[in-house]
Amino acid sequence: MRMTRIGIGITLLLATLNVSVFAAPARLAIVIDDFGYRRQNEEQILQLPAAVSVAILPNAPLTKEMADKAYQKGHEILIHMPMEPISKQPLERDTLRPTMGKEEIQRIIAQAIHNVPHAKGMNNHMGSSMTSDLAAMQRVMGALNHYQLYFLDSMTIGASKSTQAAEGTSVRVVKRKVFLDDEQSDAAVLKQLNLAIRMAQKNGSAIAIGHPHPSTVRVLQNNLHQLPADVVLVPVSALLSKSITPVVTEPPHHNSEKKLPELTLAQRCPAPESIDKINPQLAYQTVKNTVGPSPLTLSLYSYLSYCSVSYHNASSIKAMVKE
Repeated sequence: MRMTRIGIGITLLLATLNVSVFAAPARLAIVIDDFGYRRQNEEQILQLPAAVSVAILPNAPLTKEMADKAYQKGHEILIHMPMEPISKQPLERDTLRPTMGKEEIQRIIAQAIHNVPHAKGMNNHMGSSMTSDLAAMQRVMGALNHYQLYFLDSMTIGASKSTQAAEGTSVRVVKRKVFLDDEQSDAAVLKQLNLAIRMAQKNGSAIAIGHPHPSTVRVLQNNLHQLPADVVLVPVSALLSKSITPVVTEPPHHNSEKKLPELTLAQRCPAPESIDKINPQLAYQTVKNTVGPSPLTLSLYSYLSYCSVSYHNASSIKAMVKE
């Protein structure tokens, strides 16, 4: 009887692949900035779902420790690059300034990449003066062009020139839509989280940035497990444009013994156009309501989530076979 119900559930899932329950989910990326100073709060953030990304200051006391811990727990890592603001306030060591030349910017970025292992991207810490200066940001993008890093513009000023500065480079730029914790109270952070959710639902995706404040930690702990069924939490890299994909070639094998080829993403998962129609959370709920909770139901959810995120992250896969 149990197996019959499971079979019915799977049949229902496959038969309804093209109905609205499998509309492409809205994608929400959450980045927690300012990692490197507050071990207790930051370790609480690292207990959140791995899709929460973290931005680590390159010269903080806990930089290397937190980068390693975040990587071990599967969180995507950004370099939280200090950049000069318009307002006068204390600055981090090696803060990027518009007056710096090309070589100095290259040196500072190279050192930051060394200090923050496993980083996939960079975003600005403060930086209203730097990001609004086109020539200065062109020097930044020129330096980043040597690395496979994206740039998340924290949008600390509306006149940011990051997108224009990246033109002609391989650097992909995405932008923050919501700050979670300008006001540090649970009610205010929850209001901003709900705003980010609504923006993702309206536009298909949104990026929210917060900080390891106690109120932010509490709100995320209490709410990320109950996102709306049509919203999926993703790392920032899942929102990158696929227009620029680095080509990575494997060195030739001189071994005469033939190896069995590894399965590619295209062979492990349904076609991208099918996966884009699938909402893993709604699919899980549909099958769970039909057959009840079971290891098979959870496995199905894990498989669909893996395929959905992997396709959005395909540019980071070294040898994807295009069929």
